[in-house]
Amino acid sequence: MSLAPHLLELLAPARTVDIGLEALKHGADAIYIGGPGFGARASAGNSLQDIARLTAQTRRYGARVFVTLNTILRDDELEPARQLIWQLYDAGADALIIQDMGLLELDLPPIQLHASTQTDIRTPEKARFLQDAGLSQIVLARELTLEQIAACRTATDPERCTIEHFVHGALCVAYSGQCYISHAHTGRSANRGDCSQACRLPYQVVDSQGRFVAHDKHVLSMKDNNQSDNLRALIDAGVRSFKIEGRYKDMGYVKNITAHYRQLLDEVLDERPELAASSSGTCTFTFTPDPNQNFNREFTDYFSNGRQIDIGAFDSPKNPGQPIGWVRQVGTQSFELQLDDDTQRLANGDGLCYLDSQKELVGAQANRVEDLGGGVWRVFPKDPIAPAAGRAPASGTSGGSRGASGAQLHDLRKGTIINRNRSMDWVRTLERPSAERRIGVWLTLAELADGSGLSLTMVDTDGNTGYASIAVEKQTANDAYSANETTATGLRKLGDSLYTALDVQLNWASPWFVPASQLKHLRREAVAALDAARAAAFVRLPRALPVEPPTPYPEDTLSYLANVFNHKARDFYARHGVKVIAAAYESQEEEGEVSLMITKHCVRFSLSLCPKQAKGVIGVKGTVKAEPLQLINGKEKLTLRFDCKPCEMHVVGKMKRSVMNEHRRSADAALAQGVPMQFYRTRPAP
Repeated sequence: MSLAPHLLELLAPARTVDIGLEALKHGADAIYIGGPGFGARASAGNSLQDIARLTAQTRRYGARVFVTLNTILRDDELEPARQLIWQLYDAGADALIIQDMGLLELDLPPIQLHASTQTDIRTPEKARFLQDAGLSQIVLARELTLEQIAACRTATDPERCTIEHFVHGALCVAYSGQCYISHAHTGRSANRGDCSQACRLPYQVVDSQGRFVAHDKHVLSMKDNNQSDNLRALIDAGVRSFKIEGRYKDMGYVKNITAHYRQLLDEVLDERPELAASSSGTCTFTFTPDPNQNFNREFTDYFSNGRQIDIGAFDSPKNPGQPIGWVRQVGTQSFELQLDDDTQRLANGDGLCYLDSQKELVGAQANRVEDLGGGVWRVFPKDPIAPAAGRAPASGTSGGSRGASGAQLHDLRKGTIINRNRSMDWVRTLERPSAERRIGVWLTLAELADGSGLSLTMVDTDGNTGYASIAVEKQTANDAYSANETTATGLRKLGDSLYTALDVQLNWASPWFVPASQLKHLRREAVAALDAARAAAFVRLPRALPVEPPTPYPEDTLSYLANVFNHKARDFYARHGVKVIAAAYESQEEEGEVSLMITKHCVRFSLSLCPKQAKGVIGVKGTVKAEPLQLINGKEKLTLRFDCKPCEMHVVGKMKRSVMNEHRRSADAALAQGVPMQFYRTRPAP
């Protein structure tokens, strides 16, 4: 069984348990987090004790914890992974997010399994297969259009499988699981949680005749994903789990972006009463969520509404920020900044930046600021200001001097547009407590039938009930109205509990005088009873049973692109009808040139060199062809080849000899210590 089809799930990331707890407080219905090992973010692991601490809190709200165990595994890692999964289940984890199908061949606890983005789900056939194999939730490739998402939903059963989709955060330019550049160049495998992010580097783009098409452009760097305007369309397409990227992100980011999507989804729930949140509680915030305040490379909705030409962050992989004003005057140690909005303010430590004459982003962090009035501020930057032509250097410096960071603010002149990419006021706001999450309850105070005391019944918005009673000597109140008000006010004081009072009913023949201490005791006992009732009502997510006989895999031949890295994964695909199964790229079998990245992004299209763009253009039609291009970064060279039928780009290269040699040395060293590095290497007979 998957998430009920009428429930919507906001799925937030957590690098640490403390960040996960804040995600919960800011509206997450589920949290995904790394465990002690085998997660696709190598430096974002958490102990079993921390996982247990997080699950204990999420269960109080009916929220869930999904643990990432989504790397591909060597043969010698399968048993440690199996043991870890049992430990995670005992710690309360609700589901595992996995990539390696070899795990489905192991003796696992009855923990629900979800398909990682690394499984590269692009087609209805792949989505249906993973559902039939026993995965209860599948995250579709970020590159799919709304129509393609709807096709995957149509091919699957909403009662058996939940469609999950990324709605915010950094974009991997490759189809996830289909990038091997990092491993080929450095030995660090993206499929094993250690990507070197070659996609964020600057490249020279050269055509087949050696001509430069682009110079020092980050042509594989994407803007950040933002589906804020598409949530209703995604719901209509069948998405029920809305995933925020960011297991490396800080707490401020997770607070802000989780709160942003919580508010947006709550608006939808108000409009559509047939839908509901998948966990309990209503959030209140001390701030107005704003995605522009966090690190971003500007935003795109990627391919949701078809191919767009402006999806890339080609000028810089850094955060360009938001424009706030322009330079009025430049001095030797400071510059004057005229704000576009004179109600805005600057603060010491604000992150400022601008584009230089080469369109490169230059940081100009404000070390100190002075308010000159009228929206004008004097900014003393952290780094020295480079002297303009004809202007003497600042006292105590030479024209070639550099600040402690080794940088100077060059090309800073009158009229330069200044952006702010970090507001210290915003940072400080999110460093403080910034949200509360409470579950609504109805309270009824009544006389006991024998007249010996009072009872308090609390019913929460999920229908759970807490009941308590207390013997109280009946004393008729002198002022009936005042007694009713005082008692109702006392019952509403639910303190640090999960609950907030929606309504209080007083069912007594005439008002009693109830001492505050007795009212507090009654309230505390009823809260404890309701907590117990909620805990008893919590049901762990069930593990889905695979279809029998096994559903055939959509293909009968798998290349290295299937990421089969152990014998159990090979057995899984063979059991599902695959005849030829190649080893994963990390097995070092592919020594020649291969596709090191497959991506829906097309450099030709983004540079207006696509043959399809040229169709119908007089004088251009037929002259533009999808010939290969070359990417050059220092000594690294990659070839771009274009597959125009599916409209995809392949980045082609081969593994460095040094990477292959290091792998062999590591394997030999492990073998000498009696711990062989075992890989699936040989292909089965057809």
